[in-house]
Amino acid sequence: MADNTDVTLPLSISAGIHIGVIVILALGGDFSHKPEPMQQVSAPAVQAVMVDQQKVANQVEKLKQEKRDTERREHERQAELERKAQEATKAREREQAQIKQLEQERKQQEVETQKANEATKLAQVKQQQEKAKAVQAETDRKLKEQERKVSEEAAQKAVEKRQVAEAAAAKAETDRKLKEDAERKKKAEAERKQKEDAANKLKDEAERKQKAEAARKQKADAEAKARAQQEQEMADALAAEQTALSQTMSKQVQSEMGKYQAMIKSTIQRNLVVDESMRGKTCTVSVRLASDGFVISSQTQGGDPNVCRAAKAAILKAGKLPVSPDPAVYNLMKEINLIVEPTF
Repeated sequence: MADNTDVTLPLSISAGIHIGVIVILALGGDFSHKPEPMQQVSAPAVQAVMVDQQKVANQVEKLKQEKRDTERREHERQAELERKAQEATKAREREQAQIKQLEQERKQQEVETQKANEATKLAQVKQQQEKAKAVQAETDRKLKEQERKVSEEAAQKAVEKRQVAEAAAAKAETDRKLKEDAERKKKAEAERKQKEDAANKLKDEAERKQKAEAARKQKADAEAKARAQQEQEMADALAAEQTALSQTMSKQVQSEMGKYQAMIKSTIQRNLVVDESMRGKTCTVSVRLASDGFVISSQTQGGDPNVCRAAKAAILKAGKLPVSPDPAVYNLMKEINLIVEPTF
């Protein structure tokens, strides 16, 4: 019994140690340090323990290898996950870069489109401005032409007014001279009368004085005759000047009439619708005008029917015809006969 007990106890101890070592290894224990000395056991027990320790060492090595394999696989798995994460990050960065590039291209395209639209708008505005400038230039040209005509007419009227003023001044000077002569004559007559009165009072004077008075009277008569002759000559000169002035005014009126007749014909010609059948044909038209140029009436007096119809239509279309502001010219032109001849 004692022998069995001696064998069983070491075996139990060995089995317990093995189990403990396995548990410690499984839990990651460190066996680098030396185990504490165990109590002395018998030779069979020691041999059994040594055999079991070899198994335990083998089992421990196997467990360590499995742990290393597990750690290696985990490391490889982590490395693979990290590689895939890096690849995903790079792919996401490339995608973001492409999106950014596409957005930049889209914005650039929008900028270019906007620039093209602005350039088109600027071109349209420039074209409109050039067109407006051309219209304004034509308007300015017409205005300047009209101003030139008005200026020429004003200059002509100024010349005419100056001529009239000069004639009036000449007439005033003639009147002044006539008045002075009349005053001198009146004064001379008064002096003569005074002398005659004195002569009547001095009847007792000598014959010498009578002869002297007769001589003076004769001289006075001669002077009076000379003055009368001078006055007649001045009157004749004034009448001639008046005649010349009237002729000048008549010529001016005739010139003004000719000018406005030409302007009336030009206005009718601008509104005249012609065709080839009217070539070389005419129509006489009688026109009655108001003082502002408004056409009161128009009547054809004879000529080609087509030309007459076109002339009346042109006068009706014009509505107003040019008239002179001078009343004398207007009175002569308020009823006027015109010969309308189409021009080609």
